[in-house]
Amino acid sequence: MSKGTLFDKVWDLHTVGTLPSGQTQLFIGLHLIHEVTSPQAFAMLRDRGLKVMFPERTVATVDHIIPTENQARPFVDDLAEEMMQALEQNTQTNGITFYNIGSGNQGIVHVIAPEQGLTQPGMTIACGDSHTSTHGAFGAIAFGIGTSQVRDVLASQTLALSKLKVRKVEVNGKLVPGVYAKDVILHIIRKLGVTGGVGYAYEFAGTTFEQMSMEERMTVCNMAIEGGARCGYVNPDQVTFDYLKGRDAAPKGAEWDKAVTWWQSIRSNADAEYDDVVIFDAAEIAPTITWGITPGQGIAVNESIPTPEALSENDRELAAEAYQYMDLAPGTPIQGTKIDVCFIGSCTNGRMSDLREAAKVAKGRHVAEGIKAFVVPGSERVKQEAEAEGLDKIFEAAGFEWREAGCSMCLAMNPDKLQGRQISASSSNRNFKGRQGSASGRTLLMSPAMVAAAAITGTVTDVRTLL
Repeated sequence: MSKGTLFDKVWDLHTVGTLPSGQTQLFIGLHLIHEVTSPQAFAMLRDRGLKVMFPERTVATVDHIIPTENQARPFVDDLAEEMMQALEQNTQTNGITFYNIGSGNQGIVHVIAPEQGLTQPGMTIACGDSHTSTHGAFGAIAFGIGTSQVRDVLASQTLALSKLKVRKVEVNGKLVPGVYAKDVILHIIRKLGVTGGVGYAYEFAGTTFEQMSMEERMTVCNMAIEGGARCGYVNPDQVTFDYLKGRDAAPKGAEWDKAVTWWQSIRSNADAEYDDVVIFDAAEIAPTITWGITPGQGIAVNESIPTPEALSENDRELAAEAYQYMDLAPGTPIQGTKIDVCFIGSCTNGRMSDLREAAKVAKGRHVAEGIKAFVVPGSERVKQEAEAEGLDKIFEAAGFEWREAGCSMCLAMNPDKLQGRQISASSSNRNFKGRQGSASGRTLLMSPAMVAAAAITGTVTDVRTLL
């Protein structure tokens, strides 16, 4: 088993005890909740006559069901309104901080916690959302959990978990212009597979990650779960500290200096032992795009859809299903594939740096005829900052719609949905069948800049030709 890694240190520091099952009872430092997975958990507490043990350690927002156009209450969707009212009532009753629409702090849960400094190195973080791994970018150990586990954290501030193995995923070198953090993680998942990380925590290391901003690291850690890893993290460094300093919930004054000293101490030791190590060369990573129905079915933008013969026997059955569902022929170039809808946003790629890169592509150009293209900021703060920089005007002049903050078409639990067999260029994290709101809709995952390029040309396009 691993030894001396950040994962081992944080796990040990938060271990309350060992349960009869052999699992660890792990203390959770920060619990994030939203409107979709929390109502049932609160109902379970009420049924048992239990209270929230540490309400000050739970923070709530609304993101999944929130409309990004008309946010007037009551919502048009009755179920969405019901979920919203339940969250408002549950947070008020239990004294939990809730960032509602118009608070200036509402947004996607994995965007608002980092931007407010709630997410910090050395923490254990849980949320009833699979992409909670995002917070590992700060050197936290962050888990997506189910509704019954949301109940457990509310009631006890602990989780029953089996300790993971640790794989070091090292990427070295400088990314070429037009290649982004999204391409890095899609490349890793392509190589290691969507089940390659099962039973592991991924430690992302190497000079490529060291050169990344915090927002880029969040993109990578966000999709660790898509590679099967329960969590992913980057060791905290000066980039981390510079990002956190001065944020709302970050330590201040002398407490800041003490915090940084401790954060440095939890980094993986130079002689740390790992259960596995894989190494990639950044020079080999190109703009990457998915062609199939899992995030692991990805290729470089200048490659062709793989033929069955080029795949391992284990991958051929799923590939056959993907060829049929996506209506894409093996052996044909992915570049030039016609697009109907272009979506920029999500907890993977709805932050300021994502919008800036997409705006560079959109500026002075226009969305192709017949293309629906829209941009959804990850939070109210991101929206406000983007508008202060004039990014909204750039997008609108180019023919993109500019929306309110929310999860939007990442999972389409709101009015933003694909229709019929539409094909989407999406900066989100999942391309499963029906993921974007239509049972037959198709999704191609790519970076925000690549989505912008697709919107401008109407087809899958190598963004490097437009930069």
